[in-house]
Amino acid sequence: MPPAVLGVARLAPWYSARVDDDITQAVLSRDEVARYLRGGPGLTPDQAHQQISAYLEELKTTQRYSVYRALKHPLYPILRKIQRHPEHVELAQGATRSNRVVYVSNHKSHLDYLVELLVLDDHGVRPPVTAAGINLFNGAVGLLNRHVTGAIPIRRNSRDPAYLATLRAYVAELVQRHDLFLYLEGGRSYSGEIKPMKTGLLQAVMLARRPDVVIVPVAIAYDLVLEDQTLAREGVKRRQRHFTAEVAEMVRYAVGYESRAFVTFGHPISLATVDPDSRRDLVMLKRHTREAIGKLYKVLPTALLAAALRPSMPSQDLVDRIDQLLDTLRLANANLNVETGREAVEQATEPLVARGVIVVRGNRYRIRDRHVLRYYARTLTHLLNDRGRPHLTH
Repeated sequence: MPPAVLGVARLAPWYSARVDDDITQAVLSRDEVARYLRGGPGLTPDQAHQQISAYLEELKTTQRYSVYRALKHPLYPILRKIQRHPEHVELAQGATRSNRVVYVSNHKSHLDYLVELLVLDDHGVRPPVTAAGINLFNGAVGLLNRHVTGAIPIRRNSRDPAYLATLRAYVAELVQRHDLFLYLEGGRSYSGEIKPMKTGLLQAVMLARRPDVVIVPVAIAYDLVLEDQTLAREGVKRRQRHFTAEVAEMVRYAVGYESRAFVTFGHPISLATVDPDSRRDLVMLKRHTREAIGKLYKVLPTALLAAALRPSMPSQDLVDRIDQLLDTLRLANANLNVETGREAVEQATEPLVARGVIVVRGNRYRIRDRHVLRYYARTLTHLLNDRGRPHLTH
């Protein structure tokens, strides 16, 4: 690590410790946490205080921004394979001038954390604190997340009411001091679809009760997702895997890999009229945010070809079917990357063949890996579904 970066890292702990102490005191004074501090069934007040203090210690995070920016260099071998294409980033720039901003994005890949925040950095937007699953906090990567990138470790499957109250209070207090970047699906999509969003962190943001808080919806889409083969074969997340194993797997699949990442920002959604105590308002806000992300999601040629291809098709039939698909997507006001089926086939064929997903023999297209093909086809489900039934299936 360069000496200048080390100097910043040495100065940061004094400031971050002071901020952590302020947040801790604010969290402990909140009504929803104070109830648990009084003790309860099977817990004395001292035991309750120890439990909540342990949760707070776990949630503490530090963002050393200068060091975080320097991470681009050791990660260059992977990042150079991803061309970043931002869209409407001026909406994020404008929102941060006069608002506290909470970015809410869909979640496709472990690279999302890098790609989306680097897009903000590339355009001079102040860095948000991210929320990530606690499985990302093991080993050296965990130290980077906790002490450099400013990520909050989240126990996504916890049902402990004391933990949930502490988490909500911590996030609410963090919003008073930082912008946030959230993935409300609760993890990457293993099926390819945009998953239903969870309300826990969204409710925590509302509990901050800041009239200047806005949600900026963000959609990220890749021509090819680095973990596509792993995600597609598992289908659903059955167990929590060690992050180092997932990183090793990602590196293996990165060989010969190139892709584009489209990061699209939407118009800010104000929370000024949302009642944090209203369940109805929370549900409506969640739906509004998910719908906004769905419309922002870039429809790429690989997804179009995947959604249109049958087990074996002549190229002209494939082009015609994608043209029909594009007509349907235009009616849904989709964010299209190409205008014709011919463009989609020309741009998607080479990457899908190189990835081993399809085979082209002469004028005929065949499916080689139906699991991965379906993964990409389902990325358009939210735009194509009509009363729960997709227009095109394999």
